[in-house]
Amino acid sequence: MTGSSRTLCWNCQSAVGGEYFCPQCVKVQPASVWSDYFSVFGLPRKLGLDLGELQQRFYEWSRKFHPDFFQRATPEEQAISLENSALVNTAYRALRDPIARVEYLIGLEEGAVKGIPPRAPRDLLEEMLEMQEALEEAKTSALDAETRKRLEGERERLAERRKAEEARLMEVAGEWDALVGASDHASRERDAVRRKLLDGMKEILAVRAYLTTVINDLSEALGEETHTHVSHRRH
Repeated sequence: MTGSSRTLCWNCQSAVGGEYFCPQCVKVQPASVWSDYFSVFGLPRKLGLDLGELQQRFYEWSRKFHPDFFQRATPEEQAISLENSALVNTAYRALRDPIARVEYLIGLEEGAVKGIPPRAPRDLLEEMLEMQEALEEAKTSALDAETRKRLEGERERLAERRKAEEARLMEVAGEWDALVGASDHASRERDAVRRKLLDGMKEILAVRAYLTTVINDLSEALGEETHTHVSHRRH
């Protein structure tokens, strides 16, 4: 793996251009000095990834930093290899999931990984208010068959809406990748498109987060296990 940043080897002070191992003394280098999750695997900052390639690179670097290979190394090398191994694992978990990948990229582009607050879909505001009332009633009294059927139907409908939002997110992600790969945009025009796409992805993620919360609330009211549903489309 090579990167654009340059630093000095901690051991021999030779210039290191993003390599995981110093080209002069071959000592392992701390990847966190220059790496974001994409560059950990030598990948461009795009949202459409080949998951097979990502997995292959993950296995490759996991083997290279495995503690077994550093049992006789210096304490410094052992510490760096463990740090690199942890970074590789964290990066892989984030990038293998399409939603987490978008969230991470937005954090990178905006300079910090910030939580995106949930927001109700504008076209469902009135329905969501009625839904909250129904949920409050369900929490304070036993569910009858009619109410249970209604809540189950609403949960299914909202789950379908969430799938639609995820599909829309992947469409915008495709536009992002096209922008990253294009070189014919003027700088000002490119910045405007970039901002529009980031804002669009944030809006979709906010709606998706809200839908997930309501779906989980419905599951809880129905006496079922709740968990965060994540799309696993191959992107």
